[in-house]
Amino acid sequence: MSNPLDTDAGSELFSSYEAELKLVQADLSQKLDQIPELSGEPRKSAISQAERALEEADELLGQMRLEKQNIPTDARAKVNQRFRNNESDIDKARRKLQNLSSDRSALFGSRYTDEPSGASDIHLEQRQQLLSGTERLDRSTQRLKNSQALANETEAIGASTLADLHRQRETIQHTHDTLLESEGYVDRSVKTLRGMARRMATNRIITIAIITILVLLIVAVIFSKFR
Repeated sequence: MSNPLDTDAGSELFSSYEAELKLVQADLSQKLDQIPELSGEPRKSAISQAERALEEADELLGQMRLEKQNIPTDARAKVNQRFRNNESDIDKARRKLQNLSSDRSALFGSRYTDEPSGASDIHLEQRQQLLSGTERLDRSTQRLKNSQALANETEAIGASTLADLHRQRETIQHTHDTLLESEGYVDRSVKTLRGMARRMATNRIITIAIITILVLLIVAVIFSKFR
């Protein structure tokens, strides 16, 4: 049997198919174990049921083969090994069923001849084929419902992510606007400081000029007294 199920990133749907395949394999193994103990019509019915289970297993393997192509490369090696193990198990069951089906004397019991089966056998086979088609349709419908539910869940997650991104964009835009407004305040403050610096320089020059004039006047008054 293949390795126990484990789920890697990006392989959820693959693991879902694999879990479904495990159930089909268990049912198929049970039917194959029962067939050697049967003969006649019960054996034919058991073989038909095993064939339907084998067809369902092949369908699931096909779904898994498609899904594993969507798995990231770094996780695909483990998934490929799991797929090969499952495929090998199904091939073994297929060969066992072929061997059991080839035993015609056990299949038909005392009614076995080399001639084709009668009309009743044809009708039985037709009914079994119809039932098989109905069961496959039901299983396919269920898988479609599961896929749709997964798609709806993914869509909801995507919508939530988009809403979060929209809120984050608004927050970033608000922060950007605040920074621009703060930059305007800084520019005005710088201009104000520059104006104050120019006025201080002008006042200093005027003060120095007044002091110089006063000194010159004092020197002139003193000089006039001593003449």
